[in-house]
Amino acid sequence: MTPSLAPPRALWPLLARLVLGAAFLHLGTVKALDPVGFLKLVRQFDALSQPFALNAVAAILPWFEIVCGLLLLAGVRPRGTALVTLALLLGFTSLVAQRAWVIYRGGGWPFCAIRFDCGCGAGEVLICTKLAENTALALLALAVLLWPGHRYCLWPETDTE
Repeated sequence: MTPSLAPPRALWPLLARLVLGAAFLHLGTVKALDPVGFLKLVRQFDALSQPFALNAVAAILPWFEIVCGLLLLAGVRPRGTALVTLALLLGFTSLVAQRAWVIYRGGGWPFCAIRFDCGCGAGEVLICTKLAENTALALLALAVLLWPGHRYCLWPETDTE
């Protein structure tokens, strides 16, 4: 019998949590290291018109992502943290898709050929690649949220094992 390379079932929630946490930690750190650049990118979405709101988002959001990433990596209330990251990802994805749609309607480019810096911390990206990446991260967040039992957590929810 050949050994399986797939992780045991109990490790799937851990793997999903670690990948999601690492992604949020990385992307939040990139934004936090360049707050002025991130502010300029947030402005491009035209979602916020008040200077105070723009500055608050640019100052707080990267650190919020970093905290979510650290909580997921440590396993502190993973379901609650996954719910927050899922909400963030749904908001980010809809804003990115909306901006891409405006560019698509105005420029005559094929949708998947559109590229811009969405402010996610990865630089200029092809829009279809970014939407797929965000969808994958949202599915990981959903998996962490719905998985029964979370081992290897510093502070799991009380209704698990």
